[in-house]
Amino acid sequence: PSPVSPGLMWLQQGEGGGSLRHTCEQGDGLSRYGWLMHDGENFGVQEIRDGGLFLKTEFVKRPGGEHGGDWSWRVTARMEGTGGPAPLLSLFFYVATDGQGTLEPHLENKSRLAAVTGTSEELGDFTLTFLRPTAENGEDPKYASYNYLDAASPGLHRLTEVVRSSLSNRFVFAPPGKPRRRFFAVDTFRGLPGAVGEPPRGRLLLHQVTLEPSGTVEVTFESGSVADRPGRLAGGALSAALAQHMAAFEQRFEETFGLGRKGFPASQRRFAQAALSDMLGGMGYFHGRSLVQSPLQEHPVPAPEAALFTAVPSRSFFPRGFLWDEGFHQLLLARWDPALSCEVIAHWLDLMNAEGWIPREQILGEEARAKVPPEFLLQHSETANPPTLLLALQRLLPDAPLPYLRRLFPRLRAWYDWYNRTQAGPLPLTFRWRGRDPHPERFLNPKTLASGLDDYPRASHPSPDERHLDLRCWMALASRVLGEVAERLGEPSGPYREMEQALSDNRLLEQLHWAQELGAFADYGNHSSAVALRWQRVVPAAPGRPPPDPQLVREVREAPRPRFVGALGYVSLFPLLLQLLRPDSPRLPTVLATMRNERQLWTPFGLRSLARDSPLYMQRNTQHDPPYWRGPIWVNINYLALRALHGYAGADGPQREQAAELYRELRHNLVANLYRQYTESGFLWEQYNDSTGRGQGCHPFAGWSALVVLVMAEDY
Repeated sequence: PSPVSPGLMWLQQGEGGGSLRHTCEQGDGLSRYGWLMHDGENFGVQEIRDGGLFLKTEFVKRPGGEHGGDWSWRVTARMEGTGGPAPLLSLFFYVATDGQGTLEPHLENKSRLAAVTGTSEELGDFTLTFLRPTAENGEDPKYASYNYLDAASPGLHRLTEVVRSSLSNRFVFAPPGKPRRRFFAVDTFRGLPGAVGEPPRGRLLLHQVTLEPSGTVEVTFESGSVADRPGRLAGGALSAALAQHMAAFEQRFEETFGLGRKGFPASQRRFAQAALSDMLGGMGYFHGRSLVQSPLQEHPVPAPEAALFTAVPSRSFFPRGFLWDEGFHQLLLARWDPALSCEVIAHWLDLMNAEGWIPREQILGEEARAKVPPEFLLQHSETANPPTLLLALQRLLPDAPLPYLRRLFPRLRAWYDWYNRTQAGPLPLTFRWRGRDPHPERFLNPKTLASGLDDYPRASHPSPDERHLDLRCWMALASRVLGEVAERLGEPSGPYREMEQALSDNRLLEQLHWAQELGAFADYGNHSSAVALRWQRVVPAAPGRPPPDPQLVREVREAPRPRFVGALGYVSLFPLLLQLLRPDSPRLPTVLATMRNERQLWTPFGLRSLARDSPLYMQRNTQHDPPYWRGPIWVNINYLALRALHGYAGADGPQREQAAELYRELRHNLVANLYRQYTESGFLWEQYNDSTGRGQGCHPFAGWSALVVLVMAEDY
């Protein structure tokens, strides 16, 4: 909860100071960064390209002692493709406390921080040593200037500001026999504006190394409880450990996913390794309180303190836990490291309140809060999110330890009961997402954030009479998985199996959700398809005052009435996606034809989220709300489609060959496009353009887009 945090910042020196890099920010415009190898436990290799600067960060952990052992870090820097003298580079290695722990600096020549000794609750005694830089070969000494900062820390989320406000350009880089150059370095920290009088949260010690690339710097962390250390993990010993771990990673990756056996070339195998590694390298431990609005309370209240160990969708844009994303993340991680996956799922289920509700977005601690617009901080206790963690749990079930499942089961039961109690629909065996946008006049189609498919078109006029197809399918899956868990534990599974049977009944599913006039499965609700956004002039607040800007408001040209919602897209596919349709279902040929129709969902890059001939295809939802789930290609739903097609291709039924053909084409299209976009742009993306295949939205997005690894492996 209050860790000792080491970290790295860098600065390419230039006129006016250049850009200080620290936390992953989309606005930094880096052309590429991400983990190329990371096993989630022992080592990692990351490459960063910032303009002409190439940085490589590598770490190795060596277990031992009673506090996790030692670790070492190597940063290699070089300039690529620049004529003339390379700009100076400053690397800032820091260590900060945040509420507990002590740090003691050890200086050489008053300005070089050679080492830090310290102690903390979870690490015991430790020593951090900053070794002198060398040339890239790791042996020849490298000329560098050193600066040092010792400052009170106002919190980890403000360390960038502390360093930026401490920089001064009064320093001179003076290598023997070469021109002298001024550079910016940490000098004196005089406090942050607006923070006067606030008690410090901890202490920051920072070691700045300024050099002319190329060069290499190593940092070692040595635990005080390690006895019989075989020697410092640096130089040749660090290189040997890295080589050993890299070879083990390659072998384990091939044993787990078999991409070499499947004939993928080395370049595509490296792409898949990077996708997995970037997900593992983005994992984090978060601690804090959610801000919760309950219908039982007038004002929002902070929830109890919570801890969460989780993967995240995007290091730059979504560096926190999202409930429905996490189930997809764990489908991949459960294959790589089942024990790690079990731990993450347990953390998520421990976030449950007494009613059985889990907040859909976890904004825990100041660092997480600093990344979230204020309007999104609040979590509403009647709002659900798809129970995708059950997809991952189903995958882990055959080998999951029984004591683990026994501890999980009461929470799973409470979660399942909460959905049934709070998200029930207007008729028996129907379901309705709660918490749709309460001001329909402001939106072309009020959002349903609870579903995870945010702006996907639903009934135009939210009402208690809605029946949501995707939620009904998720509840069928939940009933199936709870039945399987109960059976493994020898607990009564009857109620779950009965519910699974009722929700999987194809005749009842058609009765409630088959729209004959649309030729598709659909939501049902109070709906008008004749809606549009139009500009409305706003009357001035007082005579003589300038008029406010016009506003986009919704115009309803035909009154809504209870009916099926004409929006063909991902929601229409859910009976297939979660394999509720029987292989001999008379509706299956129509659903498959819809998928393959280029005027509807098929593209050369994957399945689009909303049919091209749908009224709201690529339509903005508000003036400031571009289309999100209204056309672009999303990897998580394409993964579910491939998983389902693979299942139907392997089952006896009249559509077997058609499913197999669709599967082969869709898998080829998705993998080829994600690889091509990664090669061209350097990143996995949040979504992909359905007309060009280009990556769009936020990046890097090694969340569910990393499911491409399982698609390549054909591991469903």
